[in-house]
Amino acid sequence: MHPFRKTGRPFLVAAVAALSTIAPIGVTAAHAQVTRVRQGSSTDVSRTTWSGPAYTMNGSGGIVAATMTRAIDAIRGGAGSIDVVVLAGSAAGTPECDAIVALAGVNSCTTLTLTAAADGNDSQVNADIRNAEFVYFAGGDQCRYVAWKGTALEASVESVVAKGGGVGGGSAGLHVNSDIVYDACTASATSATALSNPYDRSLTFTTGMFRWPNYANTINDSHFVTRDRMGRTFAFVARALKDGLVAGGKAYGVGIEEGASLYLDRSGLATLSGPSAYVVLGDHQPEVAAPGQPLSYSNFKVWKLTDGQTYDFANRPGCGYYLRSVTAGVVSADPYSGAPATDCPAPPPPTGGSSHAEAEPNDSRGTANDLSAATYPLTITGDLRSTTDRDYFALTLGSGQTLTANCAVPAAYDADLYLLSSTGSTLTRSVNDGAGADESVTITRTAAGSATYYLDLEAYAGSGADDYSCLVARS
Repeated sequence: MHPFRKTGRPFLVAAVAALSTIAPIGVTAAHAQVTRVRQGSSTDVSRTTWSGPAYTMNGSGGIVAATMTRAIDAIRGGAGSIDVVVLAGSAAGTPECDAIVALAGVNSCTTLTLTAAADGNDSQVNADIRNAEFVYFAGGDQCRYVAWKGTALEASVESVVAKGGGVGGGSAGLHVNSDIVYDACTASATSATALSNPYDRSLTFTTGMFRWPNYANTINDSHFVTRDRMGRTFAFVARALKDGLVAGGKAYGVGIEEGASLYLDRSGLATLSGPSAYVVLGDHQPEVAAPGQPLSYSNFKVWKLTDGQTYDFANRPGCGYYLRSVTAGVVSADPYSGAPATDCPAPPPPTGGSSHAEAEPNDSRGTANDLSAATYPLTITGDLRSTTDRDYFALTLGSGQTLTANCAVPAAYDADLYLLSSTGSTLTRSVNDGAGADESVTITRTAAGSATYYLDLEAYAGSGADDYSCLVARS
């Protein structure tokens, strides 16, 4: 174990040694053997298609049943069962699998303890991962986890997501699942240290390991409020911008409190279970970020989530945040609470080459306005005159085509946008909070042939005669 950190998992070596299901694998003379503990069925599930991906991002090391259950159900499509692998970097028993095997829809859970970087190339380890439908990184030491970068294990984990499975992690396992990993390979940073010198030796990062769909340009942080880590996340975001670790000039810190968990669905919508989580956006270069100097950064944008609230990582909102600045290493006000901005600038209304004005009744798929013969780009206008109003539009998409809809919503109401399959299943959605909050969705058809899709814009709160305007593009 790294000398600067303590593991986030209970130390249960004696209990593990007593389990008859332990099977040593990958033994070498250079380091301790890999251990494998399988619980549940001894036979993997055999199935060709899965309905994920789905992700769980936990603020502390333990399994959160609410989000784990949602991930299991999403991946298996509500039927059958899945196999789970837990990856750990130190011998500490099987607490994650103990919790997971008790959940409905789990066929087996295998704990793999890897104590050296070379273990990432172990054949049995990689076979177990590739045969699983969900991989969970346990708490512990993320520096051990980033050592698996470039091994076969990295590609094996990515294959689980690619086939429609899922990934999760808690504490150290949370860190390794962001686009930029705070790896803590030299020391564990505190907020005070990071704000006073964002280039302190304790601020080290690993990039290029995992990049999950819809989760680009992120830096995760754990145990967030309990260990007062907002300040160091501010420094992480500033460093990502200053050092060019992100694309597009924006970096997002994602801080999750102990006992809390973000569930991310396949469309990129994150829903919080538990106390709190925060998304921190830095969208410009820091005023001061230099070795040996305190950080100065004006107007970090901070979104606070509480139990049940959502954040759309696929269509990241432009409103609903509060602002916090850092001047010479000092945060302007309480970083964990603030009044969300209400004066966010409205985007210009969309424009397109052709137009369609909604015609009622179009409150169901059966009565949807037929736009299959429309030319693109297409501007759709309409209104939501009651709190139960739903406007459906039928469109056609061919193989390889991408459909994108960006809707400017008036300040009179809060509307949500859904993109549905021909059978009415939700493929993706945009549910930004607040009256006047704009919505957007996109999807690419990968199947052969063409199919009908439905745009569904519906009133979430409020109503009125003011028009929404949706720019729909097909390419």
